Amino acid sequence: MSATVVASARVPAAAFAVVLGGVSAALHLGKLPPAVPALQASLGIGLVEAGFLLSLVQVASMTLGLAAGLAADTIGLRRSMLTGLVVLTAASLLGGGVGAGLFGDAHAVQWLLLLRAVEGIGFLLAVMPGPGLIRALTPPGADKAALGVWGAYMPLGVALALLLGPALIAWGGWGDWWWALSAVSAAAALWVWSAVPADRLRSVAAGGGMPSGWALRLHATVGARAPWMVASSFAVYSAQWMAVIGFLPAIYAGAGVPAGWNAVLTAIAAAMNIVGNLAGGRWLQRGVAPERLLQWGFVAMALGGVAAFAQVGQGGDALGLPPALRYAAVCAFSLGGGVVPATLFLLGVRLAPGPTTVSTTVGLMQQASSLGQFLAPPAVAWVAHRAGGWHWTWAATLACSLAGMALARRLGRIRLAAEVG
Repeated sequence: MSATVVASARVPAAAFAVVLGGVSAALHLGKLPPAVPALQASLGIGLVEAGFLLSLVQVASMTLGLAAGLAADTIGLRRSMLTGLVVLTAASLLGGGVGAGLFGDAHAVQWLLLLRAVEGIGFLLAVMPGPGLIRALTPPGADKAALGVWGAYMPLGVALALLLGPALIAWGGWGDWWWALSAVSAAAALWVWSAVPADRLRSVAAGGGMPSGWALRLHATVGARAPWMVASSFAVYSAQWMAVIGFLPAIYAGAGVPAGWNAVLTAIAAAMNIVGNLAGGRWLQRGVAPERLLQWGFVAMALGGVAAFAQVGQGGDALGLPPALRYAAVCAFSLGGGVVPATLFLLGVRLAPGPTTVSTTVGLMQQASSLGQFLAPPAVAWVAHRAGGWHWTWAATLACSLAGMALARRLGRIRLAAEVG
């Protein structure tokens, strides 16, 4: 058997290791919401402190995403992912120690806040190099489907955390939940270390094409139009997805849905996004134009948001779809929207200024995505408070979708110009 055949046989396992590394990082992003009641009971934290714990990772991504992508391109993609997974492992291990009382109770909340910020940095270092690694590890022609799989790392990790977290926390406490995810990250790091080729071996095959200095890579990325268009599209997608899925537990709790069913319904709606990501990768592989897929995704989110939340009138006289159809519309919103990140990761890789700026471009995408996720939920909550309910949420999702459709048209023109050039 030739060396080429052997190398090709190993590629899927290596790319799969990268995807699972991203999923293990996303588990840490989603591990906190199921633990908030336990943290309030054991440490007496208030809603404001819980809000800070929830948002610290997004603040890190919002402020350091571009820097983390630049660091990944500088130190090497494999080294960056391994470093991020090790940081997540150590921070979650220490967080479990806080839960076990190893650091005392007086400063437990401060320790958790600090470790949550550290986890945010680890998350960025772990996920920024993902698309670049997959592009390098995947055979020519298969990168579209592989990047569709990568696009599912976030909803898969969050959905698993929402499903598994409550049961594990009820069984062993939130500290054991932290320790369990520390073990998951350690296992993912070990798999990436053993399956993914070293950076120096891959860089020879990847070739050059761009200066290696970080300042030049930064200037090349922020000075190009395409990375900003892709990042803006990611922002308007993630803003509305997080606003809807993030508030779904509160919406159903207010409607009297039991806690157990609440968690399952929210996790299923989040997991529908995974199906959309996988389908997006398949359609890209079959030759569907990326800008057309983006249009489809944003149209699905617009229609799903309107169907799920719009109503005529208020109170008992309000007219809208029955609850079952509203939930189906939320699932369609998440499912249809799933093709958007799959497509944007492909465009981020293809439209980056050069091979050595892929992670920097993805970092800009992550920064814009986190900005959208940070700003949209408070804005939607403010509208709901002023309106006395969630029935105007569709206006926010529609505005984001319309912006996404306009950006998709511009990205189509940029892509065609790049291919002709």
